[in-house]
Amino acid sequence: MTTIFDPIKLGADTAANRAIMAPLTRGRAARDHVPTPIMVDYYAQRASAGLIISEATGISHQGLGWPYAPGLWSDEQVEAWKPVTQAVHDKGGLIVAQLWHMGRAVHSAVTGEQPVSSSATATPGDAHTYEGKKPYEVARPLAIDEIPGIIADYVKAANNAIAAGFDGVQIHAANGYLIDQFLRDNSNFRDDIYGGSIENRVRLLREVTQAVVDAIGADRVSVRLSPNGDTQGVNDSNPEPLFAAAADVLNQIGIAFLELREPGPDGTFGATDVPRLSPLIRQHFKGPLVLNSDYGLGRAQADLASGLADAISFGRPFLANPDLVDRLRDGAPLTQAQMATFYSQGAEGYTDYPTLAEEKAAA
Repeated sequence: MTTIFDPIKLGADTAANRAIMAPLTRGRAARDHVPTPIMVDYYAQRASAGLIISEATGISHQGLGWPYAPGLWSDEQVEAWKPVTQAVHDKGGLIVAQLWHMGRAVHSAVTGEQPVSSSATATPGDAHTYEGKKPYEVARPLAIDEIPGIIADYVKAANNAIAAGFDGVQIHAANGYLIDQFLRDNSNFRDDIYGGSIENRVRLLREVTQAVVDAIGADRVSVRLSPNGDTQGVNDSNPEPLFAAAADVLNQIGIAFLELREPGPDGTFGATDVPRLSPLIRQHFKGPLVLNSDYGLGRAQADLASGLADAISFGRPFLANPDLVDRLRDGAPLTQAQMATFYSQGAEGYTDYPTLAEEKAAA
């Protein structure tokens, strides 16, 4: 029977176990979105994950509206990522860069320009800015002749990721960000080739993924989707055929793996009554399928044993337990993450969570 501790081939690389570190925005980069030395320690501490998916990392200044989040569009950013990837590799780990364009979920106070999206819509609630929270702004719909430039930004960031030493990239097409805004019908009201039909709404995902695959190889590209329910105001009236079509596209392209964020009705960081679509997507995507959201060891083992999942990605458990794999193997208690320091700057709640060995030494 497959267990979380068994190795798995994910594209070009073989992960030592199936406990994947999910992407976790942490806000420890510099204000110019350049990674900082403390990030080296943070990622190295978690290198025992089968694979680390980096925090969401901006592909362009236009698309990165989160304060102190890192980017991958400049030479300076590439150089600053190199010690991070080297430290993970020195510990025997693997790390891929998650490529992020936030679309309408940015604020002009951070980017200096009106947000862009599929249509003239706004994310509900307030955006994080350097001056505190501000109401989200109505986005400007991208013109068709601007979209090749967006795709080119993804390709440049992917090439930069490889230059920085990452083992591959993950295209962030989930959580209500730009590609998700094109996918779903409550945020995409376009009447051109990127709107209306499912085929049209999936087009940007297909074009971005194919372009990145052409640049760095299918075996180094993965995608993240969030198919069930509302995420940051982005939702779809008929998600089953939409995400079946998206899965078909990604299967045809032959990406290394597909990750699904699937909160349930009792989700602790987002909840929905829309059923999980992983059983349906499993029928359409034949590569490795990684599932995410509120997993403990028992549920993870059950979904691996049933064949629904090939690996499980853990977010907050890895945030607060740098040695999560060891703790799961030993049946040790897990440290609970402190939300107050999720996005703060500095070491507190970032690199100061102890390992099991450190706890025992201090006892």
